[in-house]
Amino acid sequence: MSEIRQRPKIRACIFDMDGLLINSEDIYTEVTNSVLKEHGKPMLPWSVKADLQGRPGTEATARFLAWSQLPYSPEELYATFAERQKTRWKDTVPMFGAVELLNKLKEKKVPIALATSSHRGNYLLKTAHLGHMFSLFDDANTVLGDDPRIPKGRGKPEPDIWLVALETLNSMLPDHLERIKPEECLVFEDGIPGLMGAKKAGCQVVWVPDPNILKVFEDTKHEIVGEWGEILPRLDALDFVKYGL
Repeated sequence: MSEIRQRPKIRACIFDMDGLLINSEDIYTEVTNSVLKEHGKPMLPWSVKADLQGRPGTEATARFLAWSQLPYSPEELYATFAERQKTRWKDTVPMFGAVELLNKLKEKKVPIALATSSHRGNYLLKTAHLGHMFSLFDDANTVLGDDPRIPKGRGKPEPDIWLVALETLNSMLPDHLERIKPEECLVFEDGIPGLMGAKKAGCQVVWVPDPNILKVFEDTKHEIVGEWGEILPRLDALDFVKYGL
């Protein structure tokens, strides 16, 4: 029998954005299904949706096109999606429990960072009206999908964005404190690609999936999160004591 490793105490938290903190994944799905309907295609299956979540936009578009076989080039489809999506970003709202969790972490002085595949333009459109939530993240600890520190082709599910976000937190630590190790960092994600990247980075993970996606992966959900992973129905269900917070 393999030995159960002791879970390190958490010293920092890093958050995905789309579908975790705000309901933008619902908007992505609605726009995608509108294009599919126009071409007489079935709605996006949740299994395909799960594969697209959190990936850089161009990669997600290429994967979607390979599945849907729509009569677009990748560039045309990406532009079509972007044009329809940008009119909807003003409608984003916080996910249940998100603001409460972030405020509680700030009150406890737990370092937090944001790591999203959204590029700066979309990030600003999605968050401009949600200052009460996104002002809780320092600009220096907000890592976006077009951050030059993330090499091309190294977005989620690679670990780079999480490691860059962790480095921003370590760079702000007082000199007398030891650097935060990846295993002392708790990553919150709703998407499987991002979750895989966080695990590659060596972080502990909390998966907060859409219930429809959780149904698809019911039989493998514990393998997905791994030994130090946890599945929560919503963000404010986090047990602070469990993680030493």
